[in-house]
Amino acid sequence: MNNLDYGSEGVRLKDKINVGMIGFGTVGVGTLRVLLENRTEIEQKVGSKLEVIKIADLDITTERAVTFDKSILTTNVAEVLDNPDVDIVVELIGGVHPAKDFIMRALKNGKHVVTANKELIAKEGSDILDEAGRRGLDFCFEASVGGGIPIIRPLKTSLAANKVQEVIGIVNGTTNYILTKMANEGRDFAEVLAEAQKAGYAEADPTSDIEGYDAKYKIAILASIAFTSRVHVDDVYCEGITKISRRDIECARGFGYAIKLLAIAKRAGGKMEIRVHPALIPVAHPLASVSNVYNGIYVRGDFVEDVMFYGPGAGSLPTGSAVVGDIMEIARDIRFGSNGRLSCTCFERLEVQNIEEVSTKYYIRMQVEDRPNVLAAIAKILGDHNVSLATVSQKDLQRDIAEIVIVTHRVSERNWRESIEQISKLPAVSEICNWIRVEE
Repeated sequence: MNNLDYGSEGVRLKDKINVGMIGFGTVGVGTLRVLLENRTEIEQKVGSKLEVIKIADLDITTERAVTFDKSILTTNVAEVLDNPDVDIVVELIGGVHPAKDFIMRALKNGKHVVTANKELIAKEGSDILDEAGRRGLDFCFEASVGGGIPIIRPLKTSLAANKVQEVIGIVNGTTNYILTKMANEGRDFAEVLAEAQKAGYAEADPTSDIEGYDAKYKIAILASIAFTSRVHVDDVYCEGITKISRRDIECARGFGYAIKLLAIAKRAGGKMEIRVHPALIPVAHPLASVSNVYNGIYVRGDFVEDVMFYGPGAGSLPTGSAVVGDIMEIARDIRFGSNGRLSCTCFERLEVQNIEEVSTKYYIRMQVEDRPNVLAAIAKILGDHNVSLATVSQKDLQRDIAEIVIVTHRVSERNWRESIEQISKLPAVSEICNWIRVEE
């Protein structure tokens, strides 16, 4: 047992709290650096000493950008999970398995857990939270969304008195970097993606980012907390940015919009509307100015109204900062014997609305034969499906070919898709180049 002291009221206080880490990659190194370099301030705020006594990783020979006692390294995860001296286990390996197995084992051994694993929380978080709740243990995951941005704890505490109506965010730095470069430099997607990979902003396999899966995991987590209802990640509609072209960005700018990959969660009557996709947003919207690898998360509550969280959405030290914040929160609970209060708050059972039920505005760009009555034929099909036009632009591209760009008023996705299917069959329509939702 660790040493104990007693407070002024005779409360038994733990004066040393031990941490064990699983995974010593980018975030693991950042976490250790924050703990070591800010040790004095952290321990003063917690009221107890915090010490990392074991770090398990498959690679314990590669040099890391932090100075520490190498004797705490091990390739045997049991030295963390089954170590009676470890109070808090920090899981930083990512993925669902074996991460979930490690966390469940830690909980069964009576250890509190911190993770930055967004995929695990989105897919298996309810099981882990239930297990932690049954055992009166803390399970924290602030770093799973937004990197260094505090968003999960504010939703659970500072904004808890509100009925949250919507959460809309730019939660993936890679796609935001790509779209920012495309917009600012007039470049194509493939070229900027290659540059992002070379600079380390995109993985060698960028699928999770550019197809929207990373953002999908994150909005599933945020929606569950914001709407106090568990969200199955497979119910979240998802599109990536691979179809966004330089021309789409130019057209959007001409109409007063920017294009961003948005993660959107809204209350829709008695249901939840949760989706990830590129969207046009007005250039005056706060999220439109979130650029490069930064993230921004916009929350609307019934009493607080509109608040926005902004900052670095990834990186060794920003994410490590969020992990350490969770460690400190749990350490305070251990010190004062108040563990188990950081449990699941999903007490509602709200259905996720099908994407076809969603109503929004739309942007569409198409190439057509440049002859009379083509626009009239398109407008008739749209009108037959209750789609009204807000803005129309036509540009001659070459002889006998014109580009038509339309922004609509709000309409249901079902009606929109049906109208697009009919328009694509018109003989005069050469190509529907792209269509994108518009969020006001």
